[in-house]
Amino acid sequence: MNLLIVEDEIRLRNALANNIQWDKHGIEVVGQAGNGLEALRIMDIKKPDIILLDLQMPEMDGLTLARRLRESDPLLKIIVLSGHDDFTFAQEALDLGVMKYLLKPAGDAEILETVLEAAERLKSELEQRHNEDELRQKWKLHLPYLINEFFQGWLNGKFEPWEIEQKSKDLQLELPSDTVFGVAVVDMDPLSEDETRFSRNDMSLLQFSLGRILTEALVSSPCWVSTNSAGCSVIIFQLADQEEPKVALQKINAMTEKLLFTVKSCLKLSASAGISGMIGSLADMNKLYVQAMRALQNRIVFGHDLAIPYREEQGREPELTLQPNLEKALEIALETGDGDKALETLTALWNGGMAKAETVEDMREHILYFTSLFISLIQKQGWPVREVAGDDYVYFHNHMELASKEQILSWLQRMIRAYFVYAGHRRKSTSHGMIKTILSLVENEIDQEMTLHAVADRLYVNSSYLSRLFKQETGKAFSTYVLERKMEKAKMILQEGSRVYDAASSVGYRDVSYFTRVFRKYWGITPGEVRS
Repeated sequence: MNLLIVEDEIRLRNALANNIQWDKHGIEVVGQAGNGLEALRIMDIKKPDIILLDLQMPEMDGLTLARRLRESDPLLKIIVLSGHDDFTFAQEALDLGVMKYLLKPAGDAEILETVLEAAERLKSELEQRHNEDELRQKWKLHLPYLINEFFQGWLNGKFEPWEIEQKSKDLQLELPSDTVFGVAVVDMDPLSEDETRFSRNDMSLLQFSLGRILTEALVSSPCWVSTNSAGCSVIIFQLADQEEPKVALQKINAMTEKLLFTVKSCLKLSASAGISGMIGSLADMNKLYVQAMRALQNRIVFGHDLAIPYREEQGREPELTLQPNLEKALEIALETGDGDKALETLTALWNGGMAKAETVEDMREHILYFTSLFISLIQKQGWPVREVAGDDYVYFHNHMELASKEQILSWLQRMIRAYFVYAGHRRKSTSHGMIKTILSLVENEIDQEMTLHAVADRLYVNSSYLSRLFKQETGKAFSTYVLERKMEKAKMILQEGSRVYDAASSVGYRDVSYFTRVFRKYWGITPGEVRS
């Protein structure tokens, strides 16, 4: 702690500074002043924590100095050391926040004890202030999260009216009892296939950006923006109680359309919104929220970049027209590898059902139909759906991510292509395995006669197909490859010193003369010349 001594008597000032072992107790004397004005100049430079001052000094007295210091530094500890045993002086000093009033001649021990007490008190106050600042910072940091949690609980109907009132007060939110509300739920539309700046993995980031844009755009409007568990932005509009409901909803719709335009201008991507079909009180919030969510789901029917108001749907059963002939045609096209026919048949299936869907329920019913159809076609081949679908597998168990007819059709078309890609990989894998088997046969049975027809029979495949496959995979005809391996093997055996007869026999030649002619034609020298 730093100490400033203010005393006009030089002898006493020096004694206070030098006779007490301040440093032994963690106190540093950072300055000495002979009057109030000099003390102020030192204060600006040294910033002491404790000041020990006399009251009666030239130019500026101690009480005036104390008053000035208290205004500039409320935490400063002021100790008066005065020769005035006057209650009026002492009372005025204490009113100015002086910690202690000591009378001259106070002893060194009493002065030291008082200064140390001031140091302890200041330390305690600083710790308390630090803790308070820390709590205030934590509260400020967590406040947006706490407010969002409150709104989500309120929107989902988790609070009683008295809880809403209490929690809103705790969070310093003004929710007048005579206010009515409307709700809009805004979400980014699914990315198109030709979008190159962002991928599906960036949707969380885009939803966060959406929330920030909406919050900034509505900063001066009587409403709040929160985020639900799906990442959608929920806008709670605060409206005047006397406003006509129809007019209020028209205003909300117009404002929401303007917000969607702002989002599109900022992100160069579209968003859609669902709007509650009514306005209501604090207690109606869950109903308003559910209406807005259901309205947003209708973008699967109406398309993207829209503000969709909630409408009550007339109860009717979803219609699903089965088309077994087209299903069979699709299966045949897939199995025969006819991509164009498969896509053409898919389009016919789509036009016969999904394209005519008019409600969310109709759309969900048709999604389930196409999902089960593709699962059936894939599993008939004995393939795992997850491996075939790849990144698109997520839509098989989370249909809600399919948010428009265009997105659904695009997904189904990708599944057609994924089927063919996987089938190609499987054929290639099978081909690699077959060629590997043939190469192994050639090595293991090189002492036997070996023909393409014989190998094809052993592998239960067509010899013409096997001939094309072998040439495609190795770059050589089967007979050429077998001859190469036999000649290389024979040369190696001869170089080891074996007889020509033994070399011929080892590579499947029973006629030594014929072997010699073939060997000479291949290598340009006779077997005997190699052996010697």
